[in-house]
Amino acid sequence: METLFRYNWMVREEWYRWCEELSEEELLRTRTGGVGSILQTLFHIVDVEWSWIRLLQGKPDFQESFDDYKSLEQVRILDSKFRPEVRDFVNNWDSTMENQLLFDTLPDGRVVTDTWGEVIRHVITHEIHHIGQLSVWSREVGKKPVSANFIGRGLLSRPDE
Repeated sequence: METLFRYNWMVREEWYRWCEELSEEELLRTRTGGVGSILQTLFHIVDVEWSWIRLLQGKPDFQESFDDYKSLEQVRILDSKFRPEVRDFVNNWDSTMENQLLFDTLPDGRVVTDTWGEVIRHVITHEIHHIGQLSVWSREVGKKPVSANFIGRGLLSRPDE
């Protein structure tokens, strides 16, 4: 689990650096699909990751609006503020947490039940999904996307090391 979070964080940092080469106008331009713009998608990734981890911990959810984070620097600062708590949770994950139940009330009043294992995997794949959208949009602006390749990132130690 921890390795896939580190993968997501590594790729996210590369997308932040990629974004440094775009104008603010381009970062905020509304795109087809996704949650809006490139920058809003990065904000959404950070928000969703932290919100789910907070929910698993029984803590209040993040209630900020993207309108307060409309620059790359502000999104990066938010990410650096949230990541230590997420990292601590992920680093302390153990098999006893896998089947714990999360009861969540949807806006329409329905109560859904998921295991913590399902939620944590959703958080991982949620980011991967949005990184795919960023890759499509990068081609639209004429830039090469950040590699989503897991191989070659040195995330797993080799038996001979």
